[in-house]
Order: sequence, then structure tokens, then C-alpha cells
Amino acid sequence: MESHAFFDEAIMILPKKEGPLSGMTFAVKDVYEVSGHRNSAGNPTWYETHEKGKHTAPVIERLLDNGATLKGMTHTDELMYSLNGENIHYGTPLNPIAPNCIPGGSSSGSASAVACGITDFALGTDTGGSVRIPSSYCGLFGIRPTHDSIPCNGVIPLAPSFDTVGWMAKTIETLEAVGSVLLPNAVDTAFNHFYIEENAWSLMNSEDCEILRNKIPQGLSIDKVDFKSIGFFEWPELFKRIQGIEAWRAHGEWITNAQPRFSEAIYGRFQYASSLNPMQYDDLKKQQAQIAWRISEALGEDGMIIIPTAASVAPEKNAPGEAVESVRAMTMQLTCIAGISGLPQVTVPVLREDGMTLGLSFIANKQCDRSLLKFVRKYFSGN
Repeated sequence: MESHAFFDEAIMILPKKEGPLSGMTFAVKDVYEVSGHRNSAGNPTWYETHEKGKHTAPVIERLLDNGATLKGMTHTDELMYSLNGENIHYGTPLNPIAPNCIPGGSSSGSASAVACGITDFALGTDTGGSVRIPSSYCGLFGIRPTHDSIPCNGVIPLAPSFDTVGWMAKTIETLEAVGSVLLPNAVDTAFNHFYIEENAWSLMNSEDCEILRNKIPQGLSIDKVDFKSIGFFEWPELFKRIQGIEAWRAHGEWITNAQPRFSEAIYGRFQYASSLNPMQYDDLKKQQAQIAWRISEALGEDGMIIIPTAASVAPEKNAPGEAVESVRAMTMQLTCIAGISGLPQVTVPVLREDGMTLGLSFIANKQCDRSLLKFVRKYFSGN
């Protein structure tokens, strides 16, 4: 079965030198600048109104400098403003775990390329969950790093306050190998405190909840943390408003001038974004900073939060709009924890008996990315 993962499968750039990633291939989401390639950002009008890249994004150059081979430019949801992976212009990349289900977005093609075994790993971007959710739906390991730990130069933005370079792989060993190249060697942490956020776990049905809880490593001393007292259920609205103002700031002028054709859902999100009052932005950012501080304080230097990655397994393709938005809302409730706080999050695939996959996530404090990957490798190597 064809993966339909690629916008341009012909792109190939050989490594510049030998390194720790020698022998590995990777694909990149069609929002990364590559010299001589014209990005689509998931929309034909974007493709028609933008020039070919003059440079190659530094993060890609770094991978090439460390032995990896670039092999293909992958599909994305329109302007990265979705978690589904369905694109009315270019189609839906295959989710090989569940071909009748969505792959998750917006890094849909990247997830499909890895899950189908075409490349060893793939770069995506994660703003509201766009690496973590397709990783969960397609049975992959994925990471959203500490915000700003990897520069987003040469990457088309959606909402810079939340945009991160992220990647996914079939094994934690590969995920960590890429991290050893891309991530700064910041904080070396031995995790001693582990927290379950019950409000987050309540978003998942009891059967799936039990499957995930049984995959939490044995021997950890687990405590509970309650974010409801600091507005947990209001966080998605705050996230959505900041994201919307930034998205319109980034793309509003182009949308107004170019009049692109969007899917109904993407059109609605940009309409919402255009209606927001940018004068409220500074106050919204102050609220975000306060929440981020409270979450970081709760974690301390050696704490870790354990939550479901997504609220469910991958939904079926072409689901009714109301059902899609319901799943999206619950999923955003989970993904906005790391989004609001700028913290690193690694998702681990967990297989159900029916072959579908769930995601189990681990969130640590800022700059603990490498330690987080090391922790996950310790308990999930060979998963």
C-alpha cells in the first residue's frame, strides 16, 4: 500500500561527512527550507506565491554534517494548523497501523514515512501537538524539545511562542541518537519524583487508561499533582488565543492578499485568528508565563509528569466535523501542558491487542531533554 507520505520524494541530499548518524535516512516536513525547493506548507496557493529556497535550514545542515541522508519532503496539514493529517489538496498520508484511520497532523507525512519504514527518522514541527499526536497515532517515539532549544531558522512559522522542531522514529535509540546531535547538552538530571495528573488521565476511557498505566515503569515512586487549581481546563483557550494572534500576525497579510482556498476547518481557524484582539496579547503572555512558572515549580529539578499523549487511538478518516472537533479539544487539553510551559515531552508507543496504538508521555523540566531521552531509553529500549 502506497504511503502517500511525500510532497516531493525525489529530494535527496547526501551527508557532508561521516558522523553518529551515518547510514541513517531522514525525511522533512514541507515547511523546512531546502535550497532549490519550493515549499507548499500544505497549500497550493502558498506554493504558487512563494519562491524556491535560497538556503537549507540549519537543523537539516546539522543532520547532514553528522552523517544522515535527506530523503524526501513530506506532506503537512495546511499551514500546520491541524492535528488530523487530512489535506483536501494533497490527500491523507497512510497510517500503516490503521489504514482506515488518520495519521495525525500536522506532521502527517513525516509520521507516515517513518511508520512505513521508508526513512529511519523524520523532522516535523510541533506547535500544538503536531509531532506528538501523529507519533501516538502511528506507533512511533516522538519528541517535542524544550521550546527554543533548537533554532527554527528556515522553518515556516505558525505561532513562534509554541513552534518547535521535533522528530519521530520507530525506536528510542534512533530518537536519542538524533537528540545527541540536535539538542544542547544542558542539564544532566536523575529523575526522582514522578507525578500523575489525574485531570489529564480523566480525558481517556477507562480501558485505554488501564493499558497505559500498566506501561508506566515499575518501581517508580508515583505522586499525584493537581493542575485544576491553577486553571488546567482553561489552558487550551489561553493557548488557542495566543496561537491565533501569532498565526494571524504571521500569515494574515498573505491570506488577505492571496485569498487561498482552505479546507473548512482551516478556514474557520484563520477566521477565528483574525477576530482576536492583538492588544490583549501581552496580557495573555503574562498569564502563560505565570502558568509555566507554576508547572516548572511543581516539577522541580528532578520531577517528571506522566500523562497520555492523546485522548484516544487514531480516529477514522472523514469523521463528522463535530466528532473531529471533540477529539481535537480533548487532545489539545493534553498537548497544551508542554505547549504552555515550553517543556520537553517524549511520547512512547503502546500497542493495544487490536493493533491500534496509544501514546504514553513523559514531561520534564526545561533543558532536561537529553536526560528525558536517556530515561525513556532505559525503560523502553526494544519496545
